[in-house]
Amino acid sequence: MTLVGLALAQAVKARALELGFDRVAIGPARLAHGAAFERWLDDGCAGTMDYLQETRAERLDPARVLPGCRSVIAVALNYARGDEPEWRGVARYARGADYHTVLRPQLHALRDYVSAASGARSRASLDTSAVMERDLAAAAGLGWIGKNTNLIAPGLGSYFFIGLVLTTADLPADDAAPDRCGTCTACLDACPTAAFGAPYTLDARRCIAYLTIEHRGPIPDELQAPIGEWLFGCDVCQEVCPWNRHAPPAGETLRGRATPPPAPEVLVGMSDEEFRAHFRGSPLKRARRAGLARNAAIVLANRRRSAS
Repeated sequence: MTLVGLALAQAVKARALELGFDRVAIGPARLAHGAAFERWLDDGCAGTMDYLQETRAERLDPARVLPGCRSVIAVALNYARGDEPEWRGVARYARGADYHTVLRPQLHALRDYVSAASGARSRASLDTSAVMERDLAAAAGLGWIGKNTNLIAPGLGSYFFIGLVLTTADLPADDAAPDRCGTCTACLDACPTAAFGAPYTLDARRCIAYLTIEHRGPIPDELQAPIGEWLFGCDVCQEVCPWNRHAPPAGETLRGRATPPPAPEVLVGMSDEEFRAHFRGSPLKRARRAGLARNAAIVLANRRRSAS
């Protein structure tokens, strides 16, 4: 790698931190777990997330998203929050404004910087793009993929969003982070719905986050009681992870005020108009009104069950 390449990589990292990202790493435009992803899809573990199957080829090869892609710049933006009673039952990542609206301008600024500094073609990518952002971020050394399938970074934990800039520039890659889960199985043992068939393998069809956000229609009867109080998403496998015990709080960018959801008793009877007004700009819109009403009904049933 030339001195010019090394200098460019250092400049790109400095710019990423200036833009407000908490971590940055650079890696190759190739996957480490492509075969595992294909097996996961073939086994039906994606549930009804058909878009993953439909974009399989693109997800397996970043060059299909950006022809000539050679390097990936992976960034992390911390969203860790403490206990907030008014947000009970809502995953931490969804307790503020839609993270796409926060990350996208920062990623676009980083993309533009990379292109201007290198003369290369670059593309910003979030989880709405057909890329495997977690796998590419792990290959760049941003963290390692833990047994709970989340990306974990020392000193940061796993409460962070991942953003990528794909580029045709040839940048020196950082070393991959070693797996530091060791013999710990806290996340596997704590999962309320036993969604982990094995370490590093999540069956989305049993995952509370999938069931309460992505899944449309009724939730299987045997999985309703384990959902407990979770209205939108689930943080259990992250809450018990030792690497999150000392996770730093989110920066000012993600600590903005947002409106918590109303009580489940209100949610079950919300009209479409009321739903749109209350959750405008919120990640909770992803579940749609019918989905949140379904989840609220399950939470109420679980409360009655535990009180009897």
